[in-house]
Amino acid sequence: MTTDKPARTLKLTPGAAKKKPVDPFAPRRAPVRPPGPARAKSVSASAPKPPREPAKSYGAPRGGPEGERPRSGAGSAPRGDERGWSERPAPRRADDRFAASERPQRSPAPAPRPPQAHRPDLARVGNVRGEIRLNKRMADLGLCSRREADEWIARGWVMVNGEPAVMGMPVAPDAQVEVLPQARHQQAGQVTILLHKPVGYVSGQPEDGHEAAATLIGAPSQWRGDAKTPADGRRFAPEHTRGLAPAGRLDIDSTGLLVLTQDGRVARTLIGETSGVEKEYLVRVQFMPNGHSPLRAPDGSVGAGVITENVQAIFPPHQLALLRHGLSLDDQPLKPAQVDWQNPEQLRFVLVEGKKRQIRRMCEQVGLHVVGLKRVRIGRVVLGNLPVGQWRYLRADEGF
Repeated sequence: MTTDKPARTLKLTPGAAKKKPVDPFAPRRAPVRPPGPARAKSVSASAPKPPREPAKSYGAPRGGPEGERPRSGAGSAPRGDERGWSERPAPRRADDRFAASERPQRSPAPAPRPPQAHRPDLARVGNVRGEIRLNKRMADLGLCSRREADEWIARGWVMVNGEPAVMGMPVAPDAQVEVLPQARHQQAGQVTILLHKPVGYVSGQPEDGHEAAATLIGAPSQWRGDAKTPADGRRFAPEHTRGLAPAGRLDIDSTGLLVLTQDGRVARTLIGETSGVEKEYLVRVQFMPNGHSPLRAPDGSVGAGVITENVQAIFPPHQLALLRHGLSLDDQPLKPAQVDWQNPEQLRFVLVEGKKRQIRRMCEQVGLHVVGLKRVRIGRVVLGNLPVGQWRYLRADEGF
């Protein structure tokens, strides 16, 4: 049986054999979009846009009259990508918020205040009546220190003209300031301690590896004479070491009477701005004529030409007069002092001020070198026979 079928022919595409393999790392190109019907053009930004509905105030209902939120579906506004470009609201412009006639007008700038005349008769804090801060007024009256006054005012222990005081309030000079018994009771429990400070201790906070003199206060170092007959029947208690502050400093290389107190009235009396309490010192000196060095050699001898014995006989009298009055420290003249010879190598100083290392610096200006300094009296309180490194309470019958 014979079937007449057309013979198949193999068609070869030119260049098919030369097709390059696909590079897997080559960047892919976006497919070419086939031509189609023309796309609708979007509305230009410059074209007029429908007016935007005014925004609702905060807290207004978001739905209908009853505040119901419309559900998505027929009749609900399109949202998200359901809304066409032509439905977007037009951007708000600052110039369109108000019309020219409705724009708010700026208020005129206030007129400058006339300069006030200087009134030196007024208090630093107060008004024309000369009022001052309450804590300063209480300190001036000798009731307490300013710090104590602030503490009492905060606790409600101070009354001004029968009313509770307020922190920082100004008071008139004729105001009636009353302290409640609670403050008096607290003040009665405060102590003042007299210490015979040794050399090598600092008066205030520890520094340069040296201990504070307050570390010596304790039961083992209390003077036996004070422990047997304590002032006002007072016995040592740990709370007596809290808040102790030195009322006047004593150099680290000096010894003698040092006052440590919890009572602000005592501190104000000794180191206040208007304090005039006398401090008496015994000072052992050497004379350095023509500026010789007072440094000691390793064998204990001093520099050549330094007078160590019978200094009184060689020291010029006019230099002694300068020690009494006429010297200055830190470009400030010193107040008059009492300076006399106690023995041929020792002077007695009585000062009413206490600048840093005052006696040593005074002596250097007249050719004297201090080799020993001891404070023996503060006001009417004397060191007496209190041993070095021991302490006692200030008695009720003592005062500076």
